[in-house]
Amino acid sequence: MLEIINIEVFGLHIILSIIILAFFCELLDSTLGMGYGTTLTPILLIFGFNPIAIVPCVLLSELITGLTAGFAHHKAGNVNFKVGSIHLKIALVLATCSIIGAIIAVFIAINIPKLWLKIYIGLIVLIMGIIILLTINKTFKFSWKKIIGLGTIAAFNKGMSGGGYGPVTTGGQILSGVNGNNAVGITSLAEGLTCAVGVTVFLVSPEIIDWSLAPSLIIGALLSVPFSTIIVKKLPTKALKISIGILTLILGIITLIKILN
Repeated sequence: MLEIINIEVFGLHIILSIIILAFFCELLDSTLGMGYGTTLTPILLIFGFNPIAIVPCVLLSELITGLTAGFAHHKAGNVNFKVGSIHLKIALVLATCSIIGAIIAVFIAINIPKLWLKIYIGLIVLIMGIIILLTINKTFKFSWKKIIGLGTIAAFNKGMSGGGYGPVTTGGQILSGVNGNNAVGITSLAEGLTCAVGVTVFLVSPEIIDWSLAPSLIIGALLSVPFSTIIVKKLPTKALKISIGILTLILGIITLIKILN
């Protein structure tokens, strides 16, 4: 179990090592539009946390930080979310078409055996790593059909595993001709809205959910947002995208090896 110092603050269960882990995972996510759930979920699995405790807490933390990061990127000029802007339209379309995918995925996640959920998480992380690395230098013509398809698939991944949303939506937007910085901000906002659906389904489900990881994840993720907006403005993202692709690939392999052994 990943636990360095375990304390209680106002009755909340706080794990300092989880705060640090969430900080760096969200720093990657808010910088690249990918990497929070995709990176965080398999790490928490590797250290022994239960999938049904991981996924809802990751969704809740990403709901809060996604909306916060989207606002921060807008204020920093990395994206334009003014009423009527194309960036806001893309974010709303992604979020809207994600509802069905997220609802279906959450119900599946609750009802399937935990082993199969772990295998799905490992496979989707592995595939996302491969996709990120293979599509770094490719560009394709933008279309709304692609955006709708991407939103549905990405939301299904998010509801099932707590990750896999950013790589699909950010990578897909970039492949569709959207500027990288804009795609990051759009994904942050859309992902936050999508996670709201997943969290709601978990809250109304008859399954007893363990929310103990949520406070630590939320604190760590929120602390990273100001740093990510600066990085997006100052640094080229290609090297960071290669890094997250390699890291995602490795985590997918490690997760599958741990499950199968």
